[in-house]
Amino acid sequence: MGAEPYYGPDFGLLRRQDPELAQVLLDELDRVRGELQLIASENFTSPAVLAALGSTLTNKYAEGYPGRRYYGGCEVVDRAERLAVERARRLFGAEHANVQPHSGASANLAACAALLQPGDTMLAMALAHGGHLTHGSKVNFSGRWFDVVSYGVRRDTELIDYDEVRDLALRQRPKVIVCGATAYPRLIDFGAFRGIADEVGAWLLADVAHPIGLMAGGVIPSAVPYADVVTFTTHKVLRGPRGGAILCTEELAKRIDRAVFPFVQGGPLMHVVAAKAVALAEAMRPEFAGYARRVVVNARALTDALAAAGMRPVSGGTDTHLALIDLRDLGVSGAEAERRCAAAGITLNRNVIPYDPEPPAVTSGIRVGTPCLTTQGMGPEELEEVGTLVARAVRRPDEAEEVRARVSALLAIHPPYLSEY
Repeated sequence: MGAEPYYGPDFGLLRRQDPELAQVLLDELDRVRGELQLIASENFTSPAVLAALGSTLTNKYAEGYPGRRYYGGCEVVDRAERLAVERARRLFGAEHANVQPHSGASANLAACAALLQPGDTMLAMALAHGGHLTHGSKVNFSGRWFDVVSYGVRRDTELIDYDEVRDLALRQRPKVIVCGATAYPRLIDFGAFRGIADEVGAWLLADVAHPIGLMAGGVIPSAVPYADVVTFTTHKVLRGPRGGAILCTEELAKRIDRAVFPFVQGGPLMHVVAAKAVALAEAMRPEFAGYARRVVVNARALTDALAAAGMRPVSGGTDTHLALIDLRDLGVSGAEAERRCAAAGITLNRNVIPYDPEPPAVTSGIRVGTPCLTTQGMGPEELEEVGTLVARAVRRPDEAEEVRARVSALLAIHPPYLSEY
């Protein structure tokens, strides 16, 4: 009699062998089942994605690319990577895809390595206005290795000032222009950025780690037709494993691949690559487009409810999966709001707002997102109530237990990993 056809995770074995660590896993599941998850950059993967992550593909060393590995025995994992690459290309209409980056930061590092030399000029969105650490922060490789010029949002509209971007590009002549953000709730005009990049002869790098799932679902415009290189994460709205990926034109394919391996990384995490393939296939299904639409509808419902409760949305609202909320009128810092919400069973994060007078550890704002609650099956009515609960938690901390009771009631109807995908 042959071996069983599948070998995978055995939680019973883990529980017997390492009960301390097994309890950590159970406690984390209890945590997400006992709190509303409003972190904009998080989601709940499908059980199928988790199955791939827990597979024996984690054992295989596969430095290189399919058909060109530095180790033998890669013929099976090559199939997994080819599936992930082909699905990424098909889903986003890209000429080339690299699915090996371990994270969005790794993808950005590789993209910069492919397009820039140390000392070159890069134009990117300021971290304090919604950009990312890898877009030029002085504590990050991007700010230490490159001459970074930053653009931001207008003080009056809190929207990207494309005239400012063009003026800076004409004066500074960057080699790369980066568009994309982590805390910008509005759509980005990739066509405008393409025009500016062409005018000054720059490469256009779109970091769409946050909205890539909305692009996959067809609910917002894609960056792929406009950018030379597109970097993204496979978690967040895309609902895959934690990891990164890069899309690019055929012209840049070899440069991108060499920048990922051998310049930035060694062997890829083949179990994660396989899980990316699973998530990309899920994103091609019609039901994923419906999910992406609901994420945006829910984000607007949540934002409107917060606004009605006196919590001002930066830029007046949202077009995506997230909202940035200015708390200055309430006299509550972002850090304090985060603590008050946590006490009431609501998980979110403090976040700087444009022209924030407070330091990043304190902030004047919070960031909220709807990927998790939408995956759990909640709709606009529930998100309106969630907005009311967030406002109560922030404004009236003495009502934390009452808010937590209502949170528990919502989660009893819509628990993670018990509802259908």
